[in-house]
Amino acid sequence: MEPASPKPQSELEKYIKDFLDHILVERNVSSLTVRNYSHYLLRLSKWLAKRESNPKLSHITQDSIREFRLFLAQLTDRQGETLSKKTQSYHIIALRSFLKWLVKNDKPVLSPEKLDLPKIGGHSVKFLNGEQVDRLLNAPSLSTQAGRRDKAILEVLFSTGLRVSELVKLDRDKVDLDRREFCVVGKGNRARVVFLSSRAADFIRDYLNAREDNYLPLFMRHKGSFSPEISDEEVRLTPRSVQRMIKKYAKKVKLPMEVTPHVLRHSFATDLLMAGADIRSVQEMLGHKNISTTQIYTHVTNKQLKEVHNAFHGRGGRS
Repeated sequence: MEPASPKPQSELEKYIKDFLDHILVERNVSSLTVRNYSHYLLRLSKWLAKRESNPKLSHITQDSIREFRLFLAQLTDRQGETLSKKTQSYHIIALRSFLKWLVKNDKPVLSPEKLDLPKIGGHSVKFLNGEQVDRLLNAPSLSTQAGRRDKAILEVLFSTGLRVSELVKLDRDKVDLDRREFCVVGKGNRARVVFLSSRAADFIRDYLNAREDNYLPLFMRHKGSFSPEISDEEVRLTPRSVQRMIKKYAKKVKLPMEVTPHVLRHSFATDLLMAGADIRSVQEMLGHKNISTTQIYTHVTNKQLKEVHNAFHGRGGRS
């Protein structure tokens, strides 16, 4: 009996695949972004396939997208929870990016400007105050190799505001501990210089001096077996491992929120702004393309300014 032939791709699926290849190779986006865009766009393709036998670009119309958005608003997961407005918005962001690429390639498609993003409530920035940061940074034990690594990671994240994807890509020969700086390539293939605090540099040195290996990654796993055949990438710490590690230490010191690498990034930014750094400099240090992204932190700093104003201005009144 001959194996069943694979189901042929629809016209839409073929274009989606080409688009995903484009953003991976030419725009150098992360594999996580490619995976998410694939999920969102193929969900649209599968939804259209229930209406059309062979979904085409011409089936992406304002009417069909309006109905697709209604479908997303009513969609539930295994726990019976509906998709958040933010997740619904991600579907439309992916679709607009896909349509822009099609327009750039002279395909007759719906104009991406005709798609409005769902309105989402104010963005809440979670960050740690100074006392909470100190508790978290002091949580790892320095008596073990893994503990020294974790201490260095926490210090680096708070010192630099790195994204976790940028952190795990660091190689030990690219970090200048004497000058306390290095270069990273972040989102959108944008390079920036990152500066380390003297504390962070010292804890990286302590960690590296305790290592007896020749592996290239700055931060590596220390569990499991090692053999000469194991490559650098096999020992490199993963973003998920860093996330679990931070969550473990936050729980250990009983912090009142779920702490992620991005919470430390938020803490880095708010700490700078509250100390008087200008927003343009913070934008550069975070690697934000648009300053509007950095301005989410002004809600926090404006609140602090209001508290200062209330505490110190006009206390005696005017005669």
